[in-house]
This record gives sequence, C-alpha cells and structure tokens, in this order.
Amino acid sequence: MKEKILHTATELFLNQGFKSITMDDIAREMAISKKTIYSHFANKEAIIEASTAGIFNMICSGIDHITENKKNPIEELYDIKRFVLEHLRGERTSPMYQLQKYYPKIHRTLRKKQYDFMQDCMIENISRGVEQGLFRANINIQFVAGIYFTGMTGIKDGDIFPASEFPPSILYDMYLEYHLRGIVTPKGRKLLNNLIQSNQE
Repeated sequence: MKEKILHTATELFLNQGFKSITMDDIAREMAISKKTIYSHFANKEAIIEASTAGIFNMICSGIDHITENKKNPIEELYDIKRFVLEHLRGERTSPMYQLQKYYPKIHRTLRKKQYDFMQDCMIENISRGVEQGLFRANINIQFVAGIYFTGMTGIKDGDIFPASEFPPSILYDMYLEYHLRGIVTPKGRKLLNNLIQSNQE
C-alpha cells in the first residue's frame, strides 16, 4: 500500500505540481481514506521527500543506462534530454520550481544530489567530446559542466521562461543547442547541425 500511495502521489505531483496536490487529492484518486495514507506517511512533506528521491533515482538509473551505450557525446546529451522530458511529463507545471518555492529544504537536498550526479556525468561527457575532437580542447571542463547544470536548472524558472512562451521541449532544445554551439569544433558543429536537422524532419 505504501508503494501504491507513493506511485499515485508521484504521478499527481508530476502532472499538477507539488503545491497543488493535497492529501485529500491523493486519497480521492486512490479511493482510500486519509487515515490510510497517514498510517504510512507522517505528512505531505514526507510523501514529497520520498517521491522526489524516487524520481531522482529513476532518472539517474535511466541516464546511467544511456551513458553505458557510449554514443558520441552530442547524441548522448540529446538522448538524455529526451529521456528526462519524457519521464518528467515535460514538466508541464514545473514541479521542481514549485518544490524550490514551497519546500526549500527538500529542494536544497535534491539539488545537491542532482549537482553531484550531473557534474560527474557532464565531466565524463565533455572529456570524451574533447578526446573525439568534437569539443574544443581549450575549454575548462569543470566550468562548462558547472555552467551546463546551472543553465539546465535555471531555465525551469517559470517567471523567466513562462511555459506559454517557451514549451519545455522547445526550451530544452534551445538550451542544449546554445550549450553545444559554445564548445563544439568544426567537426562537432557538422555533427550537431545534422542531428538538429534530422530531429526536425
């Protein structure tokens, strides 16, 4: 039952946001009493904490699977972007931004875990790109990895990038192209242009 509650709550959070969903909503969705939910979770915050940890672990596992394929680093980033958008429902309600605003302690913990994971992932991706002649050899890999994470989390701010003007799939594509054009070699640019063209067909 605990897993069922967590699964239902996670689906609701991703679709409607962490702030919007109440314990009543979860109980109604499952056709159970709130008392049943409280027998497994002390409060809504406990559900959110477990939910975000579950989402994080699932995303990390998926990204690890993608990186194991050892595609070229440019394609790899597009595969990761597609995977994350698919599993976060395109972040229609920007749940992570709601998390930051209304549950800052949980958000801080999650952001630190995200940073540690993505920093390692990006350093490996960029280093491989440099070795393969797709990324410029004179870039500061640590800086580029850090700025990529900062940008990827920053574009989730709905006040700066409202979904009505910047649908998530388009926004992430724009940011990824912006990131890559700053570090590619002529060889990498050719591959990137071909990839963008094939994605648009």
